[in-house]
Amino acid sequence: DLDISDMSVLNDVDEPTVRSLNGCRVADQILKLVPNVEHFCTTLRCLKFWAKRRGVYSNVTGFLGGVNWALLVARVCQLYPNAVPSMLVSRFFRVYTMWRWPNPVMLCAIDEAELGFSVWDPRKNRRDKTHHMPIITPAYPCMNSSYNVSTSTLRVMMDQFQYGNTICEEVELNKAQWSALFEPYLFFESYRNYLQVDIVAANADDLLAWKGWVESRLRQLTLMIERDTYGKLQCHPYPHEYVDTSKPCAHCAFFMGLQRKPGEVVQEGQQFDIRGSVEEFKLSINMYMFWKPGMEICVSHIRRKQIPPYVFPEGYKRTRHPRLASQQRSSENGNEYQTGSGLKRKKDPESVDQDGPEKRQSISPQKQDSLSPDHLAPSSVRSGTGSNVEPVIPDKRVLNQEIAEGGDVSNSSVITSVTSEVGSCEDVGNESVAGSSEGNNGSVEGSNNPVSSQSDCCDADSQSLLENRHLDGNGAFQDRVHEELEVLNLSSLTDSIFWF
Repeated sequence: DLDISDMSVLNDVDEPTVRSLNGCRVADQILKLVPNVEHFCTTLRCLKFWAKRRGVYSNVTGFLGGVNWALLVARVCQLYPNAVPSMLVSRFFRVYTMWRWPNPVMLCAIDEAELGFSVWDPRKNRRDKTHHMPIITPAYPCMNSSYNVSTSTLRVMMDQFQYGNTICEEVELNKAQWSALFEPYLFFESYRNYLQVDIVAANADDLLAWKGWVESRLRQLTLMIERDTYGKLQCHPYPHEYVDTSKPCAHCAFFMGLQRKPGEVVQEGQQFDIRGSVEEFKLSINMYMFWKPGMEICVSHIRRKQIPPYVFPEGYKRTRHPRLASQQRSSENGNEYQTGSGLKRKKDPESVDQDGPEKRQSISPQKQDSLSPDHLAPSSVRSGTGSNVEPVIPDKRVLNQEIAEGGDVSNSSVITSVTSEVGSCEDVGNESVAGSSEGNNGSVEGSNNPVSSQSDCCDADSQSLLENRHLDGNGAFQDRVHEELEVLNLSSLTDSIFWF
């Protein structure tokens, strides 16, 4: 029988052949280097299941794949040779929560055999110095199996390691059950802004090939955004794909969470422009050698409230928990209160000072005086491809300043206000996202701009509007609501505006 672990099998072979052989050679070496194979296999199965539940199992997206997790678990088994699987799982999170990356994880010393193949060595290879999470294979030639990891994906994995470590500590103190460790990660409740990458093809076979190509390039989009925003805008690519069965063509979609780097000071007017990044990404995608008619890709910015229902279990969105009373700050005069980032007034019309130049109107259906067109008249509603909807009236002084500086409010762009919710730990401060509906572009803007996109108008669903029936005692509330929704046609506007 041929022993591929023998170094002689690498004589007189090219590098692609060496890479093919190294798959089996690495697996054999791992089993030889762990103290207890049975405990190793049990722990590995547990942690691979955990990684899939928490959305960090995907080598192509920039996270860790099967061999990466095997090497990490094997190293913990070496550190705790007599531990049972339950203890190995707990120690796994403890070790890698405190691990000082980019220090490499190695099961044995790097073998530098004189066969002419390059091995991982940051002292000699400049490219090896840029690796964020080196996990070195034990078989010659030793390589970094996790070179796809980026700054953003490493941050996500470290957060998940910290989460696992916290749960394991509570389990050891009998404060939690092991089932809490495997709770699925609520990706669509963790961010307020997302990039949606829709992939379509003429048939299922074309979609399989086209999707594989696009998925392999999603990591490049993350790197481009990190590069163009100097690391101030963080990306979280989610490795799961979602299918909209209502579309007539073959379809799938990937999503990427966006958030400003925590602690980053945002100056007024500062803009994170990712239009160039999206254009560069789409250009690289369209270089696919086996492209066929019908293969298309669309990248769009969406907010949490615009997430399509087909990504949720059973086709509906999770109900958002009501805010605590302690999170609402009431003013002393009792005429107004502040929640989140906007001011809302109580329904007493006599207490509203209409002469105050700095008071902003609100069309929030929870606290508005009425939904008559008179209240919507100052806001701009334009239909068509370049629609521009401004549901909230900005400060006059801000508009005058923009006009003086040569600013142009045109039909080709929509500026949305992205403000942090009370109690949200992901988005600190105020952000905004600017997107163009005519070109394939997208930009993320961090500022205190009070202007909000037309997507905020879509929040007034039928249920929340009916709850405010008391705002109109004439019984014509529902008729006016339906008329206004027909005039605004907000659903079609939203679909067209946020396509880059």
